[in-house]
Amino acid sequence: MQYSEQYPDEPATPRGGGLARFRLDITYDGTDFSGWAVQPTRRTVCGVLTDALGRILRTDVGLTVAGRTDAGVHATGQVAHADLPVEVDPARLVRRLARFLPPDVRVRTVTPVPAAFDARFSALRRHYVYRVATAPYGAEPLRARDTLSWPHPVDVDAVNAASQRLLGEHDFAAFCKRREGATTVRALERFSWTRAADGVVSAAVSADAFCHSMVRSLVGALLDVGRGRRGVDWPAELLTRRERGQGVAVAPAHGLTLVGVDYPPDSALGARAEVTRNLRVPGGATAPAAP
Repeated sequence: MQYSEQYPDEPATPRGGGLARFRLDITYDGTDFSGWAVQPTRRTVCGVLTDALGRILRTDVGLTVAGRTDAGVHATGQVAHADLPVEVDPARLVRRLARFLPPDVRVRTVTPVPAAFDARFSALRRHYVYRVATAPYGAEPLRARDTLSWPHPVDVDAVNAASQRLLGEHDFAAFCKRREGATTVRALERFSWTRAADGVVSAAVSADAFCHSMVRSLVGALLDVGRGRRGVDWPAELLTRRERGQGVAVAPAHGLTLVGVDYPPDSALGARAEVTRNLRVPGGATAPAAP
């Protein structure tokens, strides 16, 4: 792995004290990453970050992330937490990471947080944006890595009408790649489409959590509505299914960006994490999460 610069072999913090929990706010261009999660022989966001942190702090570092993005998906508002030496100087660590990390990933801030903070389980909701260029020439070159070039019109009124029918808590099995032991019940809080002056259509999608490929499947289904191949009611009709719907296209990864994660006040972090660790089932009941 290549870094932009080499540095003296000095620790970032003095030795001593124990560990404290820190929040990391992260941004990355996902184009050249095989997703977030560490994979042997593959370049991943977590792999690059933990390698850099380990070199700087001279200790193994584990990261817990709010949302494990797939290969090619970007982030401007990713959040992770790590237990680091209590003596860490957050501002200095950000500066050193900027010099150790490759140019397609950055840690914007490092912030001390309570021990109850869990980047994954304490999260209230995640926010994504999917960008679609509908101009005849496709996406602008400077945005081609985060914008889908779509050679069809998108009826914004139709996709918004169809999206509104999907809001609320449902079993989104038709829009997810099922994973053993994982629930597909999710609370979709926002799904709205806007067209900018340059013709780029953006879908803003927010939920308490997302199952595997859910956002890209929702966008793929709605793009079929937007081009007139499917009716406005079709996506909502799929909610009655308990398996992945045939005919639901998965939109390409590169148009998707994780733009934010919301958390409760510090006093509610532990309670929120406890609730989230339970598996939801239809009707609002909960069942113990699988180990």
